[in-house]
Amino acid sequence: MTIDRVVFAVAGSFILISLLLAHYHSEMWLWFTAFVGANLFQSAFTGFCPVAMLLKKLGVKPGCAF
Repeated sequence: MTIDRVVFAVAGSFILISLLLAHYHSEMWLWFTAFVGANLFQSAFTGFCPVAMLLKKLGVKPGCAF
């Protein structure tokens, strides 16, 4: 897998997990969902993504976006 696909998988997993936590635990977990969405939005314009930087340091194969 490339960095791009791993970033999408991590972001999707975080969103689904936070939605489950908001449903079963506390609605405050929706703030985490908003944070993930905002980070995806800003990375589309700036190219800065903390998860991509971490994966690059771990040696994951780069993709087109990161």
